[in-house]
Amino acid sequence: MNLRKILASAILLTFSSNVAANDIKLILPDTSALTAIKYSNHQNSTKLDQNSDKMFIPASTMKLLTAIAATASLGDQFKYQTKVLAKTPIENGKIDGDVYILFSGDPTLTSLDIESLFAQLQQQGLALITGNIYLVGEEYELQHAPGRVWDDLGICYSAPVSSFIINENCFKAEFVPRLADDAGEVKIVGSEPVSIESRAVFDKSLQQPICDLTLARLENNHFRLDGCYPGSKPLKLNIAITDPARFAKDKLTQIVKNTKIVLRGQVLIASQFPAYSLSVAEHQSEPLTDLIATMLLKSDNLIADSLLKRLGQQVYGAPGTFASGSAAMKLILTQQGIDLSNAHIVDGSGLSRYNLLSANQIAEGLALVRDNPAYTNIINSLPVAGESGTLKYRKGYANVSLKGKVLAKTGSMLGVSNMAGFIKNGDKITATFVVLQNGVSPEKEPSAKPSFDVSILQQLTEQ
Repeated sequence: MNLRKILASAILLTFSSNVAANDIKLILPDTSALTAIKYSNHQNSTKLDQNSDKMFIPASTMKLLTAIAATASLGDQFKYQTKVLAKTPIENGKIDGDVYILFSGDPTLTSLDIESLFAQLQQQGLALITGNIYLVGEEYELQHAPGRVWDDLGICYSAPVSSFIINENCFKAEFVPRLADDAGEVKIVGSEPVSIESRAVFDKSLQQPICDLTLARLENNHFRLDGCYPGSKPLKLNIAITDPARFAKDKLTQIVKNTKIVLRGQVLIASQFPAYSLSVAEHQSEPLTDLIATMLLKSDNLIADSLLKRLGQQVYGAPGTFASGSAAMKLILTQQGIDLSNAHIVDGSGLSRYNLLSANQIAEGLALVRDNPAYTNIINSLPVAGESGTLKYRKGYANVSLKGKVLAKTGSMLGVSNMAGFIKNGDKITATFVVLQNGVSPEKEPSAKPSFDVSILQQLTEQ
């Protein structure tokens, strides 16, 4: 089949009103080769079920299952902890020996948070560290799940997932034109320990038939921008670092130099710390409820995959990996009653194209969330049509028929357009739905007609 066509669609709908099967068939994408539909009433009495057990790439709808597993295993009050340890206490304004900073893979840790750790030390009178500062974490861990698209790896939404995370493992820059010629240069925002060179040019007169930029990811957080950019206006860049351990080491070196604490040694990377150590400073993240709210509302991939790795650590004891986290997530969800037969889970964000879930499996997760008060925070954290998160500006969702009535997690990547969530009537949830479309052509001409997910949801909300 022509790749420009929609190769597959999956739709599973569970709701309290009847919608005629013929009505649904009228709005099915005419280029779909495979369609799955399931209708049920609020007692889960099936009205129509067609292919809803087929497997699809879930994209970011995977985050719904990540939220369930994290809530079930870690608990609402879970917090990431970043600790400063020493073998000896602060005495006479100094720590005699080495200091260890334990990184925990906190996806929200910022350079300001690390500065606050050193401020805590200064408030205790610390002025001198006679040894080294060791940053403790997994230097050589797998930082991207299998099945990630290579082109995405330099972009901040696909930043490396590591025990070392500072400022979302991302930095900002700007590609700006020179006045004298078409050459451009890259200016890094702030004083980040990265470097980037530019061989790229601006096509100021818009004469180039093909004009694209490419980013080369080199060693030691060095980058090169090549190619062409149409026009003459500056372009803002958000770039994911390549080496989190190196970035943490260089960033900490900067921060220490800006304090009044003298370090006689160096900032180094380590994988272990002394068994008998004293905690001299600590930073905690916001609780899991807040992390999940950000993850679902903004579709935050770094939080999702960091939580997945943490699940692996929680369940299996060893440092968390994508493999252990995926196994742990599948185990936890199965224990919660979700049948994951034939499912393939390799990350928590849904960025991997190796993930496979059926509409039935996602719907089971939604039913669990709907019926169990322990998961109320997940419902409250979902984007609301026309009002918040990824549904605030999504085309068609600000319509009167949908605005404020649909709470859902989106899932989009090249060739994939998914949606899963709830329909509300006032304060009451009256329906759950899953709409999965895989193989959607990015070259398809924009249509004046509502998208398939908008059309189907308009029918449901009008019942």
